[in-house]
Formats: sequence, C-alpha cells, structure tokens
Amino acid sequence: MEYNNSPYGQPQQQPDAPRDLFPSLWGSQEDLDRATTSCLARVFMRMFMGLLVTAAVSFGIQQTVGAEMLLANPVLFFGVLIAQFVLVLILGFRVMKMSPAISNIMFFTYAALMGVTLSFIFIQYTTGEIFYAFAISAMMFGAMAIYGTITKRDLTRIGTFLRMALIGLIIASIVNIFFLNDTLMLIINYAGVLIFVGLTAYDTQRIKNMLAEANAADADEAIKKISVMGALILYLDFINIFLKILAIMGRRR
Repeated sequence: MEYNNSPYGQPQQQPDAPRDLFPSLWGSQEDLDRATTSCLARVFMRMFMGLLVTAAVSFGIQQTVGAEMLLANPVLFFGVLIAQFVLVLILGFRVMKMSPAISNIMFFTYAALMGVTLSFIFIQYTTGEIFYAFAISAMMFGAMAIYGTITKRDLTRIGTFLRMALIGLIIASIVNIFFLNDTLMLIINYAGVLIFVGLTAYDTQRIKNMLAEANAADADEAIKKISVMGALILYLDFINIFLKILAIMGRRR
C-alpha cells in the first residue's frame, strides 16, 4: 500500500536574502533562524503525536472489533481510504488558507483514519515484528531528518530524482498487483525504503525553505500553518518507511 506525499507542490530554492524578499516576516537572518527552530520543533512534535494517534487507533481496533471485520466490509474499508485521500488533498492545497485549528483537526483526523487502515498489519505480522520494524524505521527516519535539518547542501536535485523514482515505484507496485511476483515485491520494498529515507532528508530541508519563502501577514501564523503541512509530509514519509521495513523483515502469519 503506497501513501504518496507528492501533492504538496514543487520544490523551491532557498532564498538568498529573506530580509529583502519578505521584510514583513523576517527582519534578519536571526529572526529566520529562530522561526525555523520553532517551526521544526512543532513539526516533529505534531508528527509524533500523529503517530501516537495512528498507533492507538490501529491497536484499539485490533483489540476490539478486529481488523478482519473492517476488511470484510469493502464499503467501509474503501470509504476510509477515500476519506484519507480527500483529507490529504485538502491539506495539501488549502492548508495555508485554513485556520491553524481547522488544519490541526484535519491532520489528526487523517492520522486516526490511517490507524484504521493500518490495523490489518496485526493480522499479517506479530506484535514483536511490528515493534522491531517501528524501531528501525524511527532510527533511519531520525538520522535523515537530522541530516536534512543541518546540511548546507541543496537537496533539490536529489528530491526531484527521488520523486521521479517514487512515480516508478508506484507504477511497479500497481503492475505487481496482477503478477504477484515475490522477487519484484522484494525489490519494490527495498527501493521504497531508499526512496523514502532520501525523501525524509529532502522534505525536512523543504520545510525550512517553505518557511523562508513564506509570504504572510503574520509570522506566527505562517509558522503554525507550515508546521501542520510539514508534519503531514514527514508523517507520510515515516509511514512508508515503516511499511516497507515491516514487509522486508516481517514474516507473514
């Protein structure tokens, strides 16, 4: 199952002079640095809380009604998937025009719906395998998020290449639905890990660029809105890494 984080706009270059471009927001580089620190802290905290919501909902469903009931009801299952897709599109294209409160509600609603659809992993894998895959995913994600935060290298070209590779990965995954080739699926999973690990670094840097290029009347409001968008982007990166790692390392029941 692929969760594509591509609807969030084209990558943008880091501006050379935020003071000159957007004097209403960043009066100096120091102001921008402080805003970036604040924004990234909100991004990672919100993303972590979103993952907690997803995990709680997923585990709760399995312990109560069971994921089997969800999978046995195609209307309900696909209804949840469609609702997720709609929320992603709305957040991706309208988050900067929403109030921070509404965008937060939509983000955590999306995280809860993701928990519903991911409850199936408790059918396919043991709890130990799930936690093991989560721990490895968290370490890989954390390392690349730190790199994306501190690196001075422009990752735009790498991000463009990874987005193209992601499109190829999605096409290969769709094709393999019909062929069910285990070797191809293994290649897809390994490639998926590499792609989303790379996208983690690129997207972290892109969040910094989004803030530097923000053009809004109020700096605090810009930070709040971009932090929701950033949390969603990195949340999707992590979910994809986790699912690929779980598919590689886990032994299906």
